[in-house]
Amino acid sequence: MIPFGEFGFFLPVIILAIPAIILGLKGRTIRWYNLIISIYMVYNILSGMHVAREHFLLFFVFEWFIIKGYSYLRQRKNLTVFYFLALIGSFLPLVFEKRLIPGINFIGFLGISYLTFKCVQMVMEIKDGLIEKVKFFDFASFMFFFPTLSSGPIDRFRRFTKDLATKPSGEEYRELLLKGIQKIFLGFLYKFIIGFLVKTYWLDPIGSSHSFLTTMNYMYAYTMYLFFDFAGYSSFAVGTSYVLAIRTPDNFNKPFISSSIKDFWNRWHMTLSTWFRDYVYMRLIYYFVKKKIRINKYVLSYIGYFLLFGLMGLWHGSDLFYIVYGLYHAVMMTGFDVFSQLNKDWKLWGSGKGWNLLSILVTFHFVCFGFLIFSGHIGYLNWVLLLIIIPLTILLFMIQIIQSAHKKLEMQKA
Repeated sequence: MIPFGEFGFFLPVIILAIPAIILGLKGRTIRWYNLIISIYMVYNILSGMHVAREHFLLFFVFEWFIIKGYSYLRQRKNLTVFYFLALIGSFLPLVFEKRLIPGINFIGFLGISYLTFKCVQMVMEIKDGLIEKVKFFDFASFMFFFPTLSSGPIDRFRRFTKDLATKPSGEEYRELLLKGIQKIFLGFLYKFIIGFLVKTYWLDPIGSSHSFLTTMNYMYAYTMYLFFDFAGYSSFAVGTSYVLAIRTPDNFNKPFISSSIKDFWNRWHMTLSTWFRDYVYMRLIYYFVKKKIRINKYVLSYIGYFLLFGLMGLWHGSDLFYIVYGLYHAVMMTGFDVFSQLNKDWKLWGSGKGWNLLSILVTFHFVCFGFLIFSGHIGYLNWVLLLIIIPLTILLFMIQIIQSAHKKLEMQKA
């Protein structure tokens, strides 16, 4: 059973939500009820999948011991070796599931990627001293919370447990309930109406031809379907969370009106992009600053982009098109920053409504091409793109280094 993937999924959700709504409107806590129904729903979601329930329980117990063990050791001695062992340990199930180590694949279930990211961020925040204690009830509630099991949004442990510990008044819950219902109806509109129409009457009828026009048509159709299907699911997940008094963060914010590729990643799959920003990109920057490693700040930022998006591509899967997709967006982010720096001096791109509309149009097409890569539709052309990306990356880095050196020289002359 795929969460929110078919109408049959909603019947048990509605039935189980009724007691939560009654308790919430009366201003009563529903934290224990949330855990009970989440365990029940996860059990049913994973039913019919070969040993998925057993793998989920194995994963849960393994991660609990990793996190609880590291929390215990962190309070006694903050050794870096303990941190890295805990970090590697929390990542291992995902590494095995993605088959990043050839020949090893003994664990896997729906949602393992998102749950792994939850655990990794907990390990990192324990290291930072932001999470001091991890109670079993809080951890179980966080991991079993069924609305976000399969595809997010990726919540943060501290934010989630704050909601869990807060008992909203009847009036506060009523407002939350209404917002949740609105989001659920939006999910139906996106996923089961617009998404269905796009797939049935636009995407599916496109032939397998790889001609230019057919590929362009497929690119637009796939982009629209991916958005409405995924945004619809996310809206269901967030809306159901609200009904259960958990304010799960939104995942989408009108991504197709983005005026730059950087703006796009602040609007698309926001909980994933902010996860990578906070726990990969910013930590790389912090490491270089802390170690006082002298490197051009722009070049350091671009290295961060390639690490971030390279890992993001690999997170989706080890297929070449996922890796190329990640590198493509790293090049786009780097290219945008380089262009922005050059534009300050050369005024290549203007401002105003007309320029902003053009920026949105250009960004939209860069995004669509990225999703065409992501779809795996272009086959062997991924190798061609890879051969283009490598020299283009070197060129962008060289332009930035030359630009920075030129500015430094001008400042010295002044």
